[in-house]
Amino acid sequence: MDTKEILKKVRKIEIKTRRLSNHIFSGEYHSSFKGRGMTFSEVRQYQFGDDVRAIDWNVTARYNEPYIKVFEEERELTMMLMVDISGSESFGTKNQFKKDIVTEIAATMAFSATQNNDKIGLILFSDQVELYIPPKKGKSHVLRIIRELIEFQPKSRKTDVGLALKFLSGVLKKRAIVFLISDFMATPDYEHTLKIASKRHDITGVRVYDAREEQIPNLGIVNMKDAETGETMLVNTGSKTVRQQYSNYYQDRLKYFKDTFSRCGAGTVSTRVDESYVTKLLGYFKSR
Repeated sequence: MDTKEILKKVRKIEIKTRRLSNHIFSGEYHSSFKGRGMTFSEVRQYQFGDDVRAIDWNVTARYNEPYIKVFEEERELTMMLMVDISGSESFGTKNQFKKDIVTEIAATMAFSATQNNDKIGLILFSDQVELYIPPKKGKSHVLRIIRELIEFQPKSRKTDVGLALKFLSGVLKKRAIVFLISDFMATPDYEHTLKIASKRHDITGVRVYDAREEQIPNLGIVNMKDAETGETMLVNTGSKTVRQQYSNYYQDRLKYFKDTFSRCGAGTVSTRVDESYVTKLLGYFKSR
């Protein structure tokens, strides 16, 4: 993909996702995620009905009449986008690959955060951290993130969610809003690192999947390739046992994803490639 084509694709995604974030998500995002706390704003004269616990006794003594401290919520946040760019994301049977939807979701979240004047950072991971962009503000920064989501070529095609979460805990010491976007078909071994990360950060797992991943259709004997290992094998999809084994494999990983995030106090959203991720995310924001 040459530079001109990349810029054209960045612009196309910007137009679509910026419109979504401006008109739909900005308000929901703003009300769904809280600031780091309350910060001092000003001192003003006491009025009937004010909380006496807010009285500033030093100022009151100086002016010989009651004054109170006024606090306001510190709204500025840091958003970290953690995006799975392993081989399994390059799969799709409904006109779009999973990675295309992942890019749109990440871009929409980034523009929503920009509306709130928040910082946005990016972690691209496979079974290693492929790229880390520290949190920063501004439209040009968001466009750089979108460009990396489109053109970055990972060194590995495998997945390690736990390693990515460990990296997050190491580089981000202050509380952040974290969107971990993946198909979560990785080895189910990330509960410990998620538990540690979710104690500090507000984490949401966004699962993007394709309908054909839920079960294998009966197509007879077909040659299949593992997108993450590159291994190919002949599979008898006509066998009920084979189809059931795959279904069990899929459901086990889905259950682990849901149960683990729930136990760790993290949120979850699941959206299929051919569904409206807008509807799914809005429903999640409203439920918080």
